[in-house]
Amino acid sequence: MSVTRLATLAVATATIGAALGGPVLADTARDEPDGSFNVTFENDVFNGTDRHYTNGVSIQYTDTLNRVPHGVRYAAAPFIDPGADIRVTYQLGQNLYTPQDIERKIPDPEDRPYAGWLYGSVGVVADTKDSLTSLQLSLGVVGPAALGEQVQSFVHSAIDTREPRGWDSQLENEPALLLTFERKWAERLVGEPYGFQIDASPYVGGALGNVFTHANGGVTFRLGYDLPKNDYGPPRIQPATPGSGFFEPVDDFGWYLFAGIEARAVARNIFLDGNTFKDSPSVDKNLLVGDLSYGVVFTVGQARISMTQVLRSPEISSESVISRFTSLGVTYRF
Repeated sequence: MSVTRLATLAVATATIGAALGGPVLADTARDEPDGSFNVTFENDVFNGTDRHYTNGVSIQYTDTLNRVPHGVRYAAAPFIDPGADIRVTYQLGQNLYTPQDIERKIPDPEDRPYAGWLYGSVGVVADTKDSLTSLQLSLGVVGPAALGEQVQSFVHSAIDTREPRGWDSQLENEPALLLTFERKWAERLVGEPYGFQIDASPYVGGALGNVFTHANGGVTFRLGYDLPKNDYGPPRIQPATPGSGFFEPVDDFGWYLFAGIEARAVARNIFLDGNTFKDSPSVDKNLLVGDLSYGVVFTVGQARISMTQVLRSPEISSESVISRFTSLGVTYRF
């Protein structure tokens, strides 16, 4: 990925914050780390495949508690509790999508098209201790300007694997706008077998934009000893549930297992429906898509390390193949 493109996106993301912002409110006096930095990497290579949603990378910074630009607080006010603790998030990310056979110069018209998505995001995470509300605005680009071909070709060349040959048929350049909302209720203890705790956290949400438009809902279960509070799961890359970029460890070392299910009612997915205003490759999509995810989280001091395995039901109506990919995340509080 070119440094110029990343720098441009960084400036664009900062501009979003400035446009929404102005002066900053900072009313926290808590003795705790000011913010956190998170890197999330998702890829299907761990499952021996190279298709569908094949790669995602996200870098996110979560700011100091209640350090909120006035414009951001005003824009988010209709969606959050006025008494909530708020953190602002800034994110850069890239997603890559390919058909099953990437060695074909002319891709199968019945398979999903090649596409890349490069974006910058500004969001808020509002915590009332009873619920966590996430609201995020993403601006970016879908198409050749997202540098999907360059990134995949470079990586495949570096690891000496199959050359992707069909990027000439990828989706056309299109500005990408996405607004996402999610409300997740705090963990409720549902059992303590053999001294371990099991809790559950349900959530509902949705996305609106020319990238994704859907409604979603699900629940996440955790099992561990002395489970950390206000830990809503490790961050994930859209369209998955976003998780939480900040966490509060209980001890210097901790761990828990988790599993979750999510259903999405899909009205639009640009990576299946094709470009909004231009003719482009497209396929018939399933209107209902489900994810099953499970994994493990470790906390070591101020760091959280997570590994998540995801099974996604077929997104294309003509297919019956379940997609599998792995998500790895590292969060550090400072």
